[in-house]
Amino acid sequence: MPDDWQQGGFGLYIHWPFCQAKCPYCDFNSHVAHKIDQVRWRDAYLSEIDRYGEILPGRVLNSIFFGGGTPSLMDPEVVQAILERIRSTWPAANDLEVTLEANPGSVEAARFRAYADAGVSRISMGIQALNDEDLRRLGRVHTVSEARQAFGIARECFDRVSFDLIYARQDQTLDNWRKELTEALSMAVDHLSLYQLTIESGTAFGDRYAAGKLRGLPEDDCAADMYEATQEVCGAAGFPAYEVSNHARPGAESRHNLIYWRYGDYIGIGPGAHGRITQENQKFATEAWSAPNRWLEGVSSGNPEKLKTSISGADQAAEYLMMGLRITEGIDRNRYQALAGTPMPQDALAHLQEIGMISTDPRRIRVTDQGRMVLNSVIKELLPG
Repeated sequence: MPDDWQQGGFGLYIHWPFCQAKCPYCDFNSHVAHKIDQVRWRDAYLSEIDRYGEILPGRVLNSIFFGGGTPSLMDPEVVQAILERIRSTWPAANDLEVTLEANPGSVEAARFRAYADAGVSRISMGIQALNDEDLRRLGRVHTVSEARQAFGIARECFDRVSFDLIYARQDQTLDNWRKELTEALSMAVDHLSLYQLTIESGTAFGDRYAAGKLRGLPEDDCAADMYEATQEVCGAAGFPAYEVSNHARPGAESRHNLIYWRYGDYIGIGPGAHGRITQENQKFATEAWSAPNRWLEGVSSGNPEKLKTSISGADQAAEYLMMGLRITEGIDRNRYQALAGTPMPQDALAHLQEIGMISTDPRRIRVTDQGRMVLNSVIKELLPG
């Protein structure tokens, strides 16, 4: 019987921790640095690829994702060296997807052709808003005009281009969001990530919100209406949701993110990167040191991981449930039972189906459009204990 992870695939995530500026809503592990020793960072990434190649040899790699931070600040030569080492370490799937996150500024756009030549096949751009006032509020360093220019260059260099927008922003109305989303769809190539603004503690927005100084955020009902409008407008344009916040033309879904949601294995390399890897039929959670210099020192000393812990079957089942119910294809009952050692709670399933939150068949369990709006509550009902 194949290992469970093979039902989700195998991916590699590279975390580049640096940005030009820290956005006030961002709680990712990102840092502003004025001088970066790119050769030292390249060598650290290559060292980690070699280490994981010894731990997990011979696997077919389905996807590579450069995330951050702002990976489009990486020298193209560094990206090329990393991709060459990866390809010499693992056999690649015929449809290997190589994604790089990019800011839509002129500096990054000038590198797009070099990234394509290095082997990047897909760009994911953080546009976030299509009006300059909101970009300023969000702390973005680009304008709408610059974003459009960068997007045009990306379309010339890559067959697959995605971009992100944030909605439920300050003073945004439902009508404004519909118009902006329609404009975004007129630009879109094959994929959009559309996120509701969330206020995270430890961010600049979180501090302002706690002090009562972040005004104009939509009421919950208005934000819910924006979510529903997103599903309607994108669906009508041929970009149905395949995950809570992600929309794509059929066949253009992010293969890398599907590895997460289908609960495959993925290596996490770089400061703060998380991974899930299976060794000798045991799944482990890995987490690298978060501080950039601490991670570099850890790589040099052979201790780059803050933790590596085994995951019990029950916890694997819970993670599979939490990830798999985010996507429209849902989860496999038999796979859940094999991980958990027990079937899903029938009373909870029957109740959720009766009130229209999930749909079931003998093989799969899926969350309905209505259930996806209260997904956390649905998951809580199904998790044991």
